Amino acid sequence: MRAWVFFLLCLAGKALAAPQEALPDETEVIEDPTTEEPVGANPVQVEVGEFEEPTEDVEEIVAENPCQNHHCKHGKVCEVDDNNSPMCVCQDPSSCPATSGVFEKVCGTDNKTYDSSCHFFATKCTLEGTKKGHKLHLDYIGPCKFIPACLDTELTEFPLRMRDWLKNVLITLYERDEDNNLLTEKQKLKVKKIHENEKRLEAGDHTVELVFFLLARDFEKNYNMYIFPVHWQFGQLDQHPIDG
Repeated sequence: MRAWVFFLLCLAGKALAAPQEALPDETEVIEDPTTEEPVGANPVQVEVGEFEEPTEDVEEIVAENPCQNHHCKHGKVCEVDDNNSPMCVCQDPSSCPATSGVFEKVCGTDNKTYDSSCHFFATKCTLEGTKKGHKLHLDYIGPCKFIPACLDTELTEFPLRMRDWLKNVLITLYERDEDNNLLTEKQKLKVKKIHENEKRLEAGDHTVELVFFLLARDFEKNYNMYIFPVHWQFGQLDQHPIDG
């Protein structure tokens, strides 16, 4: 009996000591991670770009315009001659931009209104070398004002008006010439007489006819004094050496 018990215990111990086989549904699947090999490691793996043909950057060569840095004066434009050299030629007035406003018009010394300064200088350029072109200048901005012909009476009065205007200029300088030294001492003495005569006429209650009579008589009596303003003005204009 003891032998059978011992025999059973040995069988049980042997069964427990034997390795257990894994069940099919409990089999653990281990994924093999694949690592991407760098380019060049695999001789078959190459970049697509290696088979592309290299492209060269071709710079577009633009011919330099000879007139680009060649400046012309008003009324002229740059053109290229047969030798590809820049030169200035008169601009065609019809090529000037069209104007829209009255203030774009200009007036020339020929008392003619031009559509713009471009039209004026282009016209002046076409007259280059002529007497008319030499005298033609830009007078003022805006259309020319109507200048009627001078009357005979106005032409007769012009020298007297000019002399009277110059006289008034001298008197104004004399009255303001306390410390400014606008006039020399000799000039002050001459203008002082004119100034005193003016005050004497203004103080009296004279009719217009009497005033003209007194002025005419005073002019004949003191002719040198009355022409002094004219001489003074020409002396002022003739101070520059260029005047000759």
